[in-house]
Amino acid sequence: MPSTSHTASLRARRLAATATAAVLAAGPAVLATAGPAAATGDHGGKAGAVVLRTGLDVSLLNKTVNVPLRVALNEVQAPASAEKTALTAHLDGVDGGQPFSVLSAEVAKAKATVDAKKAEGFTQLAHAKVHVPGLPLLSLIEVEQVTSKALCEAGKKPVAESNLLGSVTVLGKKVTLTTGGTTRVEVPGVGEVSLALSSTSTTSTTAAASALQLKVSVNPLKLNVAEVEGEVTLAGATCEAPKAPAVAEAPKPQGEKADEPIKTEAAEPVAAKAQPKSDLAETGGDSVTPYIAGGAIVLLVAGGGAVAMARRGRSRA
Repeated sequence: MPSTSHTASLRARRLAATATAAVLAAGPAVLATAGPAAATGDHGGKAGAVVLRTGLDVSLLNKTVNVPLRVALNEVQAPASAEKTALTAHLDGVDGGQPFSVLSAEVAKAKATVDAKKAEGFTQLAHAKVHVPGLPLLSLIEVEQVTSKALCEAGKKPVAESNLLGSVTVLGKKVTLTTGGTTRVEVPGVGEVSLALSSTSTTSTTAAASALQLKVSVNPLKLNVAEVEGEVTLAGATCEAPKAPAVAEAPKPQGEKADEPIKTEAAEPVAAKAQPKSDLAETGGDSVTPYIAGGAIVLLVAGGGAVAMARRGRSRA
């Protein structure tokens, strides 16, 4: 039959082994949670551009219904670009269904780009003429050069701007446009057009710009066309900013609060002998230091308990 001292010694060894295993098992978990978390996110933005877009309703003389004219030239979404300089359309009942020119230009560019830092839409139109059904010889509008730009950078205020260079002619009349206002042009026997110059809008993450917006109401009474009403947009650009990358904070090591109360006056002198404070100052500390110190205290306390149990066993023997 094993002696009492031998039994006490076995219990002490088991206690020390259990404490050691607990510290070794906790070590990898502490190291796994101590490092900084990786920041991930969707950086996608949006951008678009269009040289010309129409939303017109054409009323025919011999019909009671309207024929819609919905066309766009060089409408692109990022990443894309286009440089087509002419646009024709077909409308049943207008000039026998023959194609007619909606827009002709020397330069008609649209470009949209997006990356992780910014999204941008850009449009340029030069020496352009716009026509509507029923007015084959008279241009609805003629412009020398217009540009629009919408820029959205991550974490910055979006920017939208439009520029009009040179003269503008509406229904054969040269007009002077004012920024932020509406100009109305009326031609007897033909109709009227209202123009808005440099329309822009921005939010915290988006921007939109159009160089010219026209509200059209004409009654040409030619080519079987009674009336044309609607809107025409020249040089439009839009964007939506990419999301700014999120910065994740490193999580606090688990169990930090639970280990703080493990401080005893009896264990402190022994810990000082095992690891002098001067050595700690030289080597430095990090987020894992409290766990190493806590493990050392557990081992020391376990060892002290083992010694005490062994001595009691010898006394009883």
